[in-house]
Amino acid sequence: MLDQWFLTAEERGNPDTDLDSRHPDGQAWTTGNLVRPLVHGRAYFSRLLEVVEGLRAGDLLLFTDWRGDLDERLDGAGSEVGRVLGRAAGRGVTVRGLMWRSHLELLSFSSRPNRRLAEELNLSGAQVVLDHRVHRNGSHHQKLVVVRRSAGTGGTGSASGTGTPGNKGTSDSTDSTDRTGDDAVAFAGGIDLCYSRRDDAAHAGDPQSQPIADAYGQAPPWHDIQVEVRGPAVGDLERTFRERWNDPASLNNPNPLRQAYYRLRPVETDPDRLPPQEEDPAPVGPHAVQILRTYPRRRPHYPFARHGERSIARAYRKVLRRARRLIYLEDQYMWSTEVARLFAEALRREPELHLVIVVPRFPTQGGRFALPPNLVGREQALEICRTAGGDRVGVYDVENHAGTPVYVHSKAVTVDDVWASVGSDNLNRRSWSHDSELAVATVDTTLDPREPADPGGLGDGARVFARELRLQLWREHLDWDGEDAELLDPEAGFKAFRRRAEELEAWHQGGQVGPRPPGRVRPHQPQRLNRLTRAWAGPLYHAVYDPDGRPRRMRGDNTW
Repeated sequence: MLDQWFLTAEERGNPDTDLDSRHPDGQAWTTGNLVRPLVHGRAYFSRLLEVVEGLRAGDLLLFTDWRGDLDERLDGAGSEVGRVLGRAAGRGVTVRGLMWRSHLELLSFSSRPNRRLAEELNLSGAQVVLDHRVHRNGSHHQKLVVVRRSAGTGGTGSASGTGTPGNKGTSDSTDSTDRTGDDAVAFAGGIDLCYSRRDDAAHAGDPQSQPIADAYGQAPPWHDIQVEVRGPAVGDLERTFRERWNDPASLNNPNPLRQAYYRLRPVETDPDRLPPQEEDPAPVGPHAVQILRTYPRRRPHYPFARHGERSIARAYRKVLRRARRLIYLEDQYMWSTEVARLFAEALRREPELHLVIVVPRFPTQGGRFALPPNLVGREQALEICRTAGGDRVGVYDVENHAGTPVYVHSKAVTVDDVWASVGSDNLNRRSWSHDSELAVATVDTTLDPREPADPGGLGDGARVFARELRLQLWREHLDWDGEDAELLDPEAGFKAFRRRAEELEAWHQGGQVGPRPPGRVRPHQPQRLNRLTRAWAGPLYHAVYDPDGRPRRMRGDNTW
């Protein structure tokens, strides 16, 4: 059954990686894992803090990030990202990081904060490099933390009783702390170690916020998801980090202005070799996991992906062919006609298939020239899906109970309550071909006995992980506090989602008279662009906002 939902090694299409061949059974996925969704940054940051503060000398911590802010708090005072990771390095933990070097701050990117974090951590004894080995105008977008405890650090598991946030991780913490379960743990998904991410289900926003479009206010409400992974799949996530770390391509930036600046403020360009990778962790749970990536074809080539890797795109192509009743997705963008056509093909092929899409109400950037390119791709993509599926397609955005829009940054998809993916990848060409991305696809081996027990009708049965992930997100978005029976059925759940959204929309349109209806979702109303605006915004969108990193032959054949 798993080979119907996961890619085979051949289907991954990247013979240069040993990600699959390293498995004793030769399969392109691992079994025996335990995957836990951490919905919202506050839940993720609290768990990450707990794990990192339990590390001791000889342990290993690896991380990649698109943006990192030195003073972003994982919890209270003293839990700033720079302090927590720096304290770990000071205790003798081997801390290694790959931060995207980023485009210039003038272009609203994060070169300054990423550099500050790398500099401060390197002073503490960590080694963090600024990595710009990307496709032209591309980025490293992976968000990953891998923790491996050394066999000699005494005990295994979850850090507890390590003190208040102000003094967590100090050297006088006892080594006898019970840490069972945290020998090997990884975190992957959409959440960066930076401003705006530490929000929770109330969606009041992160007090340490980075301003985005004015409609989101001074502390933008932020919806996001990370997954915690334990079991053999941690070895695959660690290997993904090591492939990038061991890339022999130069870390020196060829730009003469950059080189002059780096002579004044040197950056790490000759990282140490990592200690050998230990054996993969033992099985701990019922989840089968496939690690999916995107790497562009670039020069000099990645030695682990000389022709690039597009396993995220290939996984969606395979899984959507199997979709029968319900696709649920949350995405920051949901744009690109190439991506939308895959969903449209599934909708045309399967007359009972329903598609629920949750996106942000507004892009992060406003303004006369920045806004239209952000809108044109989604306008086209949603139109393709709606044309194919008609009233079986529902598109929504989210607000908090005060009526402030919530920025949806999550990248999560479930299909027929069987297959689920959480990652850094958005549903666009950039994420499927141009930037580096990482996703954790999960199929639970545990059947969910609740009806419908086999919503897809293919004999696969509903699976606990995918179904519970969808229900957890729906309960929040719909303020659902009753029985789940209505939400379990694909068609009934689709109608319940639509009903709650339409009731809230009617309340707003009616002047907000009477009690606010339950729910936080409203029908998404994409802004329509006139022909002249579309004429100039379209080419800019394709060239800059959503470029195509596929080799020319694949572009012509529209293959991945």
